Amino acid sequence: MKTLLTAYRVRDLVRSLDFYQRVGFREIGRAEIGAGVTLVMLNLPGDGDVVTLELAHDSGMDSLEVGNGFSHIAVKVDSLASTLSRLAEEGVSFDEPQLHGGDAGTKTSFLHDPDGYRIELVEWPPGHPDEMTRADFV
Repeated sequence: MKTLLTAYRVRDLVRSLDFYQRVGFREIGRAEIGAGVTLVMLNLPGDGDVVTLELAHDSGMDSLEVGNGFSHIAVKVDSLASTLSRLAEEGVSFDEPQLHGGDAGTKTSFLHDPDGYRIELVEWPPGHPDEMTRADFV
C-alpha cells in the first residue's frame, strides 16, 4: 500500500484554486464527474507529475465544516523565510514562524486556506533528509 493524496472539499473552487496557486501549487488535471462535482488535481513543482492534493467541489453542497478532527498537511520548503516573504507578496497570510530546537532545528509556519484547512510549511535543518521518516522518532 502507498498513500496517494490528500483530498479537501472546498466551497468556492475559484477562490480555493487562487489561494493554492499563490502558495505554489499547480493544476495538473481536472475531472467533471457529474451532478456538479469537479475534482481538481494539484501538486507542487518538486512533485513531478504526481498528484498530491485534490480539491473536490460540489456545486450542490450548501455548507462545509472542516471540523475539529482534521489537523493539517505538511509541505517541505527549502527556506521558510524566503517562502514566507514570497507568500506575503502574494497576499497570503501565515502564522508566526516557530523554531523547534533553536536556530539549528526545524522551522515551521502554518497557513489557512479559504475553507479553514491548515498547511504547515516545514524547513528541515541542514543535513535532514527531504522526508520525515522513522529515524525522526528514535
